Amino acid sequence: MLYYLTKRLGLSAVVVCLVVLVLFSLLHLIPGDPATIALGPRATPEAIARYAEKMHLDEPVWRQFMIYVANAATGDLGLDVFSDRPVTAIIMERIGFTLALVGTGMGWAMLLGIPLGCLAAVKPNSWLDRITGVFSVGTIAVPSFLVSIWALLIFAVHLRWLPAIGAGEPGDLGDQVSHLILPAFAIGLSWVGYLARMVRASMLEVMGENYIRSARAFGLRPRRVIFGYALRVAILPTITLIGMGFGGMISSTVFAEIIFARPGIGKLIFDAVTARNFPIVQGAVLVATGLYILVVLISDILIAWFDPRVRESL
Repeated sequence: MLYYLTKRLGLSAVVVCLVVLVLFSLLHLIPGDPATIALGPRATPEAIARYAEKMHLDEPVWRQFMIYVANAATGDLGLDVFSDRPVTAIIMERIGFTLALVGTGMGWAMLLGIPLGCLAAVKPNSWLDRITGVFSVGTIAVPSFLVSIWALLIFAVHLRWLPAIGAGEPGDLGDQVSHLILPAFAIGLSWVGYLARMVRASMLEVMGENYIRSARAFGLRPRRVIFGYALRVAILPTITLIGMGFGGMISSTVFAEIIFARPGIGKLIFDAVTARNFPIVQGAVLVATGLYILVVLISDILIAWFDPRVRESL
């Protein structure tokens, strides 16, 4: 187990290093002077010189990279171009909103998708299985930004059941939850279909195993056979899918946070790209990538913990 954890941590570190290299390279691959691009064509030579000195752009490229890596390793992701605030502090102010949105979206998708997949697998080729299949394919095919727009128009504008924009008043939990419902519904809908299809396929494979037939032959209750034996094994591939789903949802939050005007990492990156605020873009993308790698690493550890076959192969 220790070797497995060391191997996964090593691969994660390599991925993070490659992401840092790509993010740093993008700043210098853009045609033109980075300081002029960031400050705009109307910036004075004195302002450009001050910005270049503050961002170490007057240093050699290799030294700039070493400074950026050393600072990032200590949590220093630079300074905001406009407010001169630490990028790390700005990201920390927004990351909670994104994590709440991703967690809620994946949470309700799991609560609906996993039972749907189980029911479809228990009664294959039935009307329930067909309805679940059509529903799953339909939800997978609809992009999250389209669901966000229609949810906003129907439930917020037309019916006025839920608030349209914002994240709610600070300290008011009920208001924050009501502002979270529509964007969480938008980013989680497609993952209901993914989870239902994955659980159904895994359950159909497991239900044909000999130990499931033996459990049925001993007269165990169907509910215990399905949830106590079959689902415990069939859920293992779904854990990996859930880990990847969290990473995919982080990218989906960009559209949801823009459409619903929610503060978060996605909207922060969009605003920073629009304003050509490179330190914010680099820092936010690096943090988002780190979150994705962390969630995938946790899912791999859970697979190794729950699956004896993985533990025995380590």
